[in-house]
Amino acid sequence: MFDTLTVGTDARGVATLTLDRREKHNAMSGRMIEELAAAAARLGGDDAVRVVVLTGAGKTFCAGGDLAWMQEQMAADAATRFAEARKLAVALQALNTLPKPLIGAIQGNAFGGGVGMASVCDIAIGADHLRMGLTETRLGIIPATIGPYVIARMGEARARRVFMSGRLFGAGEAVELGLLARAVPAGDLAAAVEAEVAPYLACAPGAVAAAKKLARELGPRIDDATIDRTIAALVERWESDEAVEGISAFFARRKAGWVR
Repeated sequence: MFDTLTVGTDARGVATLTLDRREKHNAMSGRMIEELAAAAARLGGDDAVRVVVLTGAGKTFCAGGDLAWMQEQMAADAATRFAEARKLAVALQALNTLPKPLIGAIQGNAFGGGVGMASVCDIAIGADHLRMGLTETRLGIIPATIGPYVIARMGEARARRVFMSGRLFGAGEAVELGLLARAVPAGDLAAAVEAEVAPYLACAPGAVAAAKKLARELGPRIDDATIDRTIAALVERWESDEAVEGISAFFARRKAGWVR
């Protein structure tokens, strides 16, 4: 059914949603973004699914947005850019509002949008060797559509330590920042995730969904107006000279003009 994802559900109702573009380090292409929204709708509406585990195939959890896809948006007309940015925002919100527990099994590095994907999980557990980073500003863009979820997870004060600098950090600091609940050796990740899954199987599914909805309503507001503001901010940066320079430099394997 999907080209960029794999989805499977065991006899208990535990679904595993796997980002599966391992040859591209699970970077989010336009196709993956569409499929993430579709998978969230499918899993959210399936009464047989009790818990969803989100992970990645291969060594990398998610390298962020696919840069070829970004290049396409920078060359597109305004209406297309807005439409594509909205698809990304819709996919993130669909995962964030999934009426099932969403547990992140972050098995490898997560950069840019990958940090956003970890942030929409109700709990994320990472392998202790991984690195994370909000690397968008290195490319002349900003962590816009993922921003509400990242800041909701970390809080503004902690987010500002890493939101603009583009620096990479390890699993231990990711725990300190609140992105990961804990970090464990890679060989222990499956058991650690299972320990989070098991309690939900003793809970009433409707009560779990209602409790999650209430928690979101009591937390930072991520409504249509917030999402629209992030879309506009992302498109504005796509149209900037800095984005052109940053992404061009990446593909040319040279330093961007502002690097000192």
